[in-house]
Amino acid sequence: MAYQDILATQVVDLPNEADLRDFSAGKLAMAKLSARRSREWVRRVLCLLDEAVSQLQPSEQVAHGTVLEATALLRKQIEPEPAQGAPDANGRLLAWQVRRIRDYVDRHITGPVLVTDLCALIDRSEAHFSRSFKRTIGESPHAFVIRRRLELAATYMLQTDASLSDIALQCGFTDQPHLCKHFRQLTGQTPAAWRRARRTLDSANSVSEGVLPGSSGSNDRQARDL
Repeated sequence: MAYQDILATQVVDLPNEADLRDFSAGKLAMAKLSARRSREWVRRVLCLLDEAVSQLQPSEQVAHGTVLEATALLRKQIEPEPAQGAPDANGRLLAWQVRRIRDYVDRHITGPVLVTDLCALIDRSEAHFSRSFKRTIGESPHAFVIRRRLELAATYMLQTDASLSDIALQCGFTDQPHLCKHFRQLTGQTPAAWRRARRTLDSANSVSEGVLPGSSGSNDRQARDL
């Protein structure tokens, strides 16, 4: 190849190299911007957690709210809401919102689950949240939480030999009478009677959502299909 041809080839390749440098510079700028935003998120969360620590002594409830706000910020950072986050035309919750609420309830089933906490998960007012929740699931948030507790209690009753008092505490009920009251309202039987009757059935049958009358399993499936 002649010297002139080699020189021409090098000249033609120069713009490509320049474009590559511009592209790399752009990526670097975006990375710096992302890192700066991440630091801002972390700084904000740390400030909220410091604030919560200072609030623990005078009021645990206020501290709990601050910690919840901090976790909500982190959740938005690592679990961005889907693009299709517009409200449902019929006022129902979206499928991803139902999943987030159900997962939160199941993770905190052993302790108090407040409606205000559930509202914060999807950034809704309590009135709007309760209305949308009932339209979607078919029952109030409180009734839904009670039902999830009862389903878990039913699982423990069939799969363990734990006492009813222990099961009640493990499922977030105040005590055994609290569990018995709600269990009888749902099934028409006391937990002890239901446990004995169910254990006469084939031991290979496992407990799943839907084992209790009027289980919320069908409602959950309906919500997932939204």
